[in-house]
Amino acid sequence: MKKYLVLFLLGCINHVFSQSDTAQVVIADRMNTPISENKPYVILISTDGFRSDYAEKFQASNLLKFAESGVSSKAMLPSFPSITFPNHWSLITGLYPSHHGLIDNYFYDYKRENFYAMSKQEAAEDGTWYGGTPLWGLAEKQGMLSASMMWVGSASDAGGTRPTYYYHYHEKFTPEEKVQKVIKWLQLPEAKRPHFISLYFPEVDSNGHRFGPDSNETAKAVKLIDTAVGNLVEKVQELGLQNVNYIFVSDHGMIAVDKENPLEIPEILFDKNRFDFYNSQTLLRVVVKDKSQVKSVFRQLKKDRTSDYKVYLTKRFPRKLNFAQRDDRYNRIGDIILIPKAPKIFLEKGKNTSLGKHGYNPYKVPEMKATFIAFGPAFKSNKKIGEFQNVNVYPIVTDILKLKISNPIDGSEQIAKEILLK
Repeated sequence: MKKYLVLFLLGCINHVFSQSDTAQVVIADRMNTPISENKPYVILISTDGFRSDYAEKFQASNLLKFAESGVSSKAMLPSFPSITFPNHWSLITGLYPSHHGLIDNYFYDYKRENFYAMSKQEAAEDGTWYGGTPLWGLAEKQGMLSASMMWVGSASDAGGTRPTYYYHYHEKFTPEEKVQKVIKWLQLPEAKRPHFISLYFPEVDSNGHRFGPDSNETAKAVKLIDTAVGNLVEKVQELGLQNVNYIFVSDHGMIAVDKENPLEIPEILFDKNRFDFYNSQTLLRVVVKDKSQVKSVFRQLKKDRTSDYKVYLTKRFPRKLNFAQRDDRYNRIGDIILIPKAPKIFLEKGKNTSLGKHGYNPYKVPEMKATFIAFGPAFKSNKKIGEFQNVNVYPIVTDILKLKISNPIDGSEQIAKEILLK
């Protein structure tokens, strides 16, 4: 774990340095095809940590209005684990984390003998870590320009093609400044104007972590984003563009955890000659170095466990979560998984944690559920739908933009057929 800590700290330093780079990156010599110029627009907006009940809970007036006029779901189910990077990449590729490879915000790849860390710019912008074809890459390959405002992976060459317009990740832009930059993209000449735009807001998640999901600070962050989205729609309308469609999503929810009474990591796992473990606090993954010991270690951990967490063999992990050994295309998940019962967390001695957390099973912990609101001329009006998995957002976008899905995905067109006008 010392090696992991050093890499993590180096990653944080890299992230701080990267924040000084606020300039837009433009891929030169790209143009829309004439067919693409006449296609609709899709603006995919993600507000990190925007729990499924936040719009009602904090009276986000614009979002409630858009939900009423368009389509909204009771909740959207994050892919497991309900963590930021895995779920943003699931939204943009239509694949489960076990299938696209981002199984956590931080993980070790034993084949590559290297760590991926979301805060390590070198890794975050290296497309070889990412599986699947992101929506911007699909659009670009089919003659449609795209733009991304700091979506996970958008500064990388994942899938072989970056967006035409993008930014390296930083947190210096306010939500309103991001809105202004989106408007500038939509003011470009038709040949250079992006028809698919992905836009990311971190503020709700940040405040949910620091102050908790019921705090005044989180409420203010919700209102801040609600105002920004309202202004975006208003300013786009002033441009007079036809057929602009909006999809407002989040990656996961948020719950206040029991940080005062954390769970202790089983002592046996600290034997580094036998094990590596990776603790996301709401999920603890164990790699057993001698594979002949996996079953005996599992039995020991299960025998010694408390009622506050469950122990699973990865090969027998619940099928509906798509995170078992049979799903693990990149061999990154591990052999044994420990899952605390919310709001409990695993915490190593001497470590700190935040008040709000996510990562739990969204089928068991409703606070993990995400938001889905969609509106615009492509969508039905006043349509309420039930819960669905977030991998189904991908074919909604491809249907609107008439893009051909080039590689198999985990999402289906069932939700698209239910909510889109034909």
